[in-house]
Amino acid sequence: MAEITLDLRAAPKAQAYEELQQHVQAALAGIDDPIAGMATMSCLIHHAFGHLWTGFYRVVTPGKLLRVGPYQGTLGCLEIKFGQGVCGTAASKGETQVVADVHAFPGHIACDARSASEIVVPVYGKNRELLAVLDIDSASKNAFDELDRQQLESMMRWFQQ
Repeated sequence: MAEITLDLRAAPKAQAYEELQQHVQAALAGIDDPIAGMATMSCLIHHAFGHLWTGFYRVVTPGKLLRVGPYQGTLGCLEIKFGQGVCGTAASKGETQVVADVHAFPGHIACDARSASEIVVPVYGKNRELLAVLDIDSASKNAFDELDRQQLESMMRWFQQ
């Protein structure tokens, strides 16, 4: 499986997520390390859809601070406070944030000026504690929708196993 670079950009989105989920499950079978899970998911999601930036911000101080974790893409912001930007908002509210135009989001943190839309999904652990947020940026506006939200939330449930 390691020799495969998953590229699902030409597939219908629902079909792409189904295939992606199969790859994630196969790659992480028997693994229970959250950092390995973050690294693997970042890689698979990033290459499958060709996003601008795909990665995790880990909770390092509960309720206060996120720090960059495994990711794919250009250099990311190193730390984000809870309540700041899209990632900090998702962390503080505990809810997925789907942002069609990041320039219209109050307090958006521009780690990469090319970012135009974003989805951020809270990642919970086995005890329902917030471990991280999954952050995906696109260079296109309106890149994420309800299907992305549902599928990515489902994928993040791996961390609760």
